[in-house]
Formats: sequence, structure tokens, C-alpha cells
Amino acid sequence: MSAADAGGPEVAVVMATHDRPRRLARQLAALRAQTLDASRYEIVVVDDASGPETVELLAREARYQGGPPLRVIRRDVGGGPAAARNEGWRATQAPLIAFTDDDCEATAHWLEAGLSAARAHPGSFIQGPIAPHPEEWKDYGPFSHTVRVDALGPGFETANIFYPRDLLERLGGFDEVAYTGPGGEDTDLAWKAIESGVQPVWAPDALMHHAVTQLGPVGKLRLAMRWHESMLPFKRYPSLRRHRYGGVFWSVVHMWLFRALVALLLPRRLWWLRWWLAAPYVKHLTNRRSGPLLAPYLIVHDVVETATCVRGAIRYRVLVI
Repeated sequence: MSAADAGGPEVAVVMATHDRPRRLARQLAALRAQTLDASRYEIVVVDDASGPETVELLAREARYQGGPPLRVIRRDVGGGPAAARNEGWRATQAPLIAFTDDDCEATAHWLEAGLSAARAHPGSFIQGPIAPHPEEWKDYGPFSHTVRVDALGPGFETANIFYPRDLLERLGGFDEVAYTGPGGEDTDLAWKAIESGVQPVWAPDALMHHAVTQLGPVGKLRLAMRWHESMLPFKRYPSLRRHRYGGVFWSVVHMWLFRALVALLLPRRLWWLRWWLAAPYVKHLTNRRSGPLLAPYLIVHDVVETATCVRGAIRYRVLVI
């Protein structure tokens, strides 16, 4: 008998968090404001070794009267989002697990739309669209970070995805051994499901908003240095490579950078070929609000990010840069 058959929640929202209390509070408020009746879902937050401010916030939120039940799991030693999410979904008996992140804000119909899609496609996992937060999008700039997903796959980001519990049990959940930090663990799980014969389904009405975070120049470089584990899914699931640029490049900017480097190596008499090769990257460097003044920083950022992917490619012995 499932949890829903026994009168338990039909869906559990599972969210890992680490030291983003303001964002977390906003997401919890959005989850409590869902159109789905509060008796039909629960919220599980896994605190992955956050500081006192997050601990205090979650203690207050757990005392909230009314709305769906909130379960808080505290991890004293951080293990990364893969381990945190695994602990979260295993702590609930709900037959459907809705994953999201603490830097997102669910739209009011998010859960209702995701649950409806899951019911219409039993056994499948469900992905919904992700859009930058409309109130923050106006502040997006060269040192900002957000996430946008307009179509099914290929990354299957856990900012907005629904998995049947029995599928998670069959697959063993996220690979928390291989993925110690954010980046790649969500893609890996989805493609493991796909290669086992499960088909993903797009739920266009299950919209999630993602924060537009101002990282600053140094923060943007730090973000560029964290993607090395994201190369592992390309090793494990070769069919994923057809979704990359030229089957080799993790980002279209990496491809443009590679073309520009090739152009620099060509003799000057082939000026027309050099220009053709370099033009996309030159446009990338100058097509920003600050114009060409930001070009030196963008070159550094793109080289760092590409080098990070190369490091992952060498580690996992796969040709993806």
C-alpha cells in the first residue's frame, strides 16, 4: 500500500539547503502557497551543515501552524547535494518526489501541474520549465548567475523535476560517491533512468522561477571552476554527447573559444578563414552591456571554465571540453 493509499501525502517536495536563509524562506513561503491542498503534500528540507542563521530559520519554520507538514533533517557534516537529496527522499514515504532548490521560487500551480503530469504518465519522471525570477531578471548582468530551461533535457536539473519513488529506489538515487559537489549529479540520475528504459515527460505548466544571483567577478570565476564532475555523465552515457555542441564541447562558448584559438594559429594570408573562425567569439566578447571593456575578464572566465572541463575530461577519460 502506498503512502497516498494509506492517507499520507501524494507528493513530497525535497530540497537541500546550505547557507541561503533568505532564499530558503522565500521558497518555503511559495511552497506553502501552492494550489494543491496542503493535506496532499509535505516538504522535506535537508540542511547540509548550514550556519546558525539557517538553523534558526528552519526551527521557526518547523513551528509554523497550518499548511503542509515540514520535516527538517540536519546534517552536521556537509556531504553535498546528492547525499542530502538522497537522505531527503528516503525520509518520506510519498510515492512521488518533487525536487527543487533553495534558490528557486515555485509558482502557485507548480505542484498541481507536476502531480497531474505524473498521474498521466505513470512510471515516467517529469521535468518542468525553469525561468529567471521575473522581479530579478532586470538586474541580470555579466557577473550574474541564473538557470533557464525551456525544453525537455538534456541536463534535467533538480531545480524542477519529479521522480516516482519506486524509480528512485530501483536506481539507487543520486550517486553521492562520485558527485561530492553541485553539478552533474542530476544529469547522471536522469540519464541512468533513460538508459534503463524510462521516458522523461515535459510538463509545461509546472513552472519554477530561479533566482538571479549577483556573484561578482571572483564569484563568477569560482562558479566556472566547479564543473569538472559534470563531465562524468558523458563517460557513463555516450548518447548524451549528441546534445553537446559538435558532440565535443560542453558549452557553445567553449566551441567559439576553440575556433578563435585555431584562427590565431593560422597564417595571416588566410585572413578570411581566420576571421570566419574567430567571428563568433569576437561577437561574444563585445555583445555585452559594458561592451569590449569587459573582454579581458570574459577571456579569463572562458579559459578557466574550459580548463575545468578539460580537467574533468582527463579525470574521466572522455572527450568533452
